[in-house]
Amino acid sequence: MSKNTVALSRRHVLSGIAAAGLAAVLPAAPAAAAQDAAQRIADHFSSVRTMAGEFVQFGPNGEQTGGKFYIERPGKMLFLYEEPSPIRVVADGKTLVVNNKKLNTWDMYPLGKTPLKVLLGDRIDLTEKRVRKVTEGEELTTIVIGDKQLFGDSEITMMFDPASYDLRQWTIRDAQGKDTTVMVFNVQQGVKFGAKTFDIPYERIRREQGN
Repeated sequence: MSKNTVALSRRHVLSGIAAAGLAAVLPAAPAAAAQDAAQRIADHFSSVRTMAGEFVQFGPNGEQTGGKFYIERPGKMLFLYEEPSPIRVVADGKTLVVNNKKLNTWDMYPLGKTPLKVLLGDRIDLTEKRVRKVTEGEELTTIVIGDKQLFGDSEITMMFDPASYDLRQWTIRDAQGKDTTVMVFNVQQGVKFGAKTFDIPYERIRREQGN
């Protein structure tokens, strides 16, 4: 796969917030046409097997953090938050781990029980019942996916550039209805990673947790 660099400044990223709001008030295209366009975008996104870039994250209380991210489909991701945040998030295809390096804690979750499984999956099928909403706006195409059996009351909203088909941001709403939004920029596609990039140190975790 050829390397394709998508350069977005933080100004562009932040302008995505306004665009997101605009998309919500624009009249929707006919449902079938919007569904077809959204599926083309989702298929393009799924065809990107690896990507890396920078991110800005907005927490439910307005807190802002940033850092670098790495994704390899299916199921692998690494988020390295910039200092002073001590957080590192890694998924190896089966397990999602949130590591607080300062407190030396490791919170582990089955990846398949989190909405991130959708983002990291081989394909996003918009004909599935778990697709709750597809909105085609001038600036953003928005896809909302939830699965009560897998994710409970959580859901993921993904926003794509309808012209370039590039992922701009996603928002995860947790079971308490709180939103965390991640915007990505300076994204490189077709990146090669080291063999241990997404490794989770299970033995170390078990030893430190006394299991």
